[in-house]
Amino acid sequence: MASRIVILGAGTGGTLAANRLRRELGDAVQVTVVDHDDRHVYQPGLLFVPFGLADPEHIVRSRAAQLAGGVHLVLAAVDRVDVAQRTVRLAGGGELAYDVLIIATGARLQPEETDGLLGPAWNRRAFTFYDLEGATALRDALAVFEGGRLLVNVVDMPIKCPVAPLEFCFLADWFLGERGIREHTEITFATPLDAAFTKPVASQMLGGLLREKGIALETEFATGRVDADAGTIVSWDERELPFDLLVIVPAHGGAAYVERSPGLGDELGFVPCDNHTLQARAAPDVFVLGDAANVPTSKAGSVSHFEGATIVENVRRTLAGEQLQPSFDGHANCFIETGFGKALLIDFNYDHEPLAGRFPEPHVGPLPLMRESRLNHMAKLMFEWAYWHVLLPGRELPGISNELQTAGRPAPES
Repeated sequence: MASRIVILGAGTGGTLAANRLRRELGDAVQVTVVDHDDRHVYQPGLLFVPFGLADPEHIVRSRAAQLAGGVHLVLAAVDRVDVAQRTVRLAGGGELAYDVLIIATGARLQPEETDGLLGPAWNRRAFTFYDLEGATALRDALAVFEGGRLLVNVVDMPIKCPVAPLEFCFLADWFLGERGIREHTEITFATPLDAAFTKPVASQMLGGLLREKGIALETEFATGRVDADAGTIVSWDERELPFDLLVIVPAHGGAAYVERSPGLGDELGFVPCDNHTLQARAAPDVFVLGDAANVPTSKAGSVSHFEGATIVENVRRTLAGEQLQPSFDGHANCFIETGFGKALLIDFNYDHEPLAGRFPEPHVGPLPLMRESRLNHMAKLMFEWAYWHVLLPGRELPGISNELQTAGRPAPES
């Protein structure tokens, strides 16, 4: 009898895991994927929508079409998980039993957690580009923006793709220059962090780019409320920042069903797990993949890809009664758009700050690390093709290791 693998979430992590499991384990497993709709959004494309560089219709495809033959897709919301009974209860009735469960339901935006954010200014003067509706509305607002105070704010951490708000600032600097209104616009980046980014080495470089582009940096700003009438955001310590146009990254949390599943998640709804095996703390037959996990690395698509190999191998080992493999090292890499047709590339893991050198091969590259280049920008644009045709099908990206390669890559000069 085939072992029952249930995957919650048909986003990046859930899709690539389902396809790899089906290909590597074949008919020995029955793979079922659950998601609430059939719309798979290419999330890196959301950054480009506000600037007219991506068409909203072109970054959305059918979830079912991304899954391999033999993988069953159930379109339903999840009510809760019972790890003791090894069952998933679906909203509206119905139940799925599993032998192994993979949680890949990502992170959800929680704008309702910030007082005043969902008031009259929402999608009029205050926007987020972290979902398709918001990115599209922001595109329309930027097209008629005539200058003033553009405020980019991260409410709280963790968030999906921590570099994206910085990328938005850099692209706004370029876009408003193209429109001839950059000199009439003040751009401010407000973050709860004590620097521009989470990794000190990268933070120093990114902070320098903000200064070069005339973008103000407001650190340790913990947003408490939005005052739409006054056009300000107010921190918990009563600092105020004014705006004419607010681009905000709302607070994030895990999927709502996690909170309804006793013992499964933490206080934010993310799922605690072993940092290296990705086995959930809640039960030995539950694994966590992608943004749903509380591992101390970036919530980014590259992380889901690198975690995928560990997840698939450890699911196989669990079904075979073998010891798990602690092979995930926190590897993440991110292209960072810096405007004017250039981008940075950073590559790091749990133990190492972003390294210098080249990627994917340390000496011959071809992509430079921790350095702006047009080649990095082109690689980011080309990644969309690789996403649909290589990453989601669960194939390995040629020449790219799941573990961070440190040999031949020095720490960048400070």
